[in-house]
Amino acid sequence: MASPLDLEEQEQLDELKHFWKRWGDLITWVLIAVLGGYAAWMGWQSYSAKQATQSAALYDTVERAALSNDMALLDRSVTDIKDKFASTTYAQQAALLAARVYQEKDRKPDAKVQLTWVVDKASDEGYQALARLRLAALLIEDKAYDEARKQLSAKTPEAFAPLMADRLGDMAMLQAQPVEAVQHYKNAWKGFEPNAEYRRLVAVKLAALGADPEDPAAVESKK
Repeated sequence: MASPLDLEEQEQLDELKHFWKRWGDLITWVLIAVLGGYAAWMGWQSYSAKQATQSAALYDTVERAALSNDMALLDRSVTDIKDKFASTTYAQQAALLAARVYQEKDRKPDAKVQLTWVVDKASDEGYQALARLRLAALLIEDKAYDEARKQLSAKTPEAFAPLMADRLGDMAMLQAQPVEAVQHYKNAWKGFEPNAEYRRLVAVKLAALGADPEDPAAVESKK
């Protein structure tokens, strides 16, 4: 004859069997999903680490080519890093570096290509803003003012806003628009920290136009 303890254990086993019959498949699939997700995350971590290592090595090649003025190697390596590791910061840095070298070597069209790539593809807003500034400078040199204004008026991190405004002021001066230049310079002056050296430079530009940066009213430029 079964004891009360045996009967209680049997009831518990029956309840457990019933539970697993009802919920076992769901729990199994949840565990599979969790474990699969963990395995995927670990795989992604491994893939990301490999990506970082390979992109860093390729960036070193870009940097070495830039320092040695090996333009053929620079052309190949910057293309490779953008093609293979476009989402990495190394690719964005490489494109910016290549653009600077191309500009120094009077390869302005190639510099524009690199800067445009950073503007369009960069995930880092800082690199993107820097590329916009440098691209705008090249466009201003070509008197492509509308295109330059588009770059300088785009949304950028707050830290870059004064630099964008200052460049807009410079462009307004080149277009013989002193009143607009004053407004842009004032925006730039307000955006810089009080002790920033660049702020003093903007103040000099405003003074040359007969404008007081602390005067909120619009000031007519010198004739």
